[in-house]
Amino acid sequence: MLSRSTLAISWERPDLAEEQWEFFSHPAKQPFYLRHGIGWEQIRSAFELGRLEPYPRADRIAGVPVALCYHRYEDYARYLAKAKRGYRLNYARMETELQRLGSLTLPAAIILRCGGEALLFSGYRRLWLAWNHGMVPAVWLVTLPEFGPGSAEE
Repeated sequence: MLSRSTLAISWERPDLAEEQWEFFSHPAKQPFYLRHGIGWEQIRSAFELGRLEPYPRADRIAGVPVALCYHRYEDYARYLAKAKRGYRLNYARMETELQRLGSLTLPAAIILRCGGEALLFSGYRRLWLAWNHGMVPAVWLVTLPEFGPGSAEE
């Protein structure tokens, strides 16, 4: 999938193994996994069936609310522009490369959807890179079966 403005980003399927920190170590995401009874193996299995979907700047995808996807410019200023130097530096490098080359190929951000909600699993800086340059990024949308309390898996 390709996003265009005067610059262009080509989105490709991300590598889940490179993003596993988000499952095992990111404290803000643990309640989502616990609430839905999601384990790493469920994500790995469902990941293969994911697909690239356009994600205009919003707090929802296909009508489903996306947790931890701060989409307003005020959120960008708080969570990215004023973030710790290392976090900001990665974004600045991508932006410099995009402006220097005119186009980039990047792994899509990952959104996990389960039940009536979703979670931005990874790729916040990549989303903002596109949004800040007037592009609609693609995300790798992964739909997980419900494993939490009351699900058929119990």
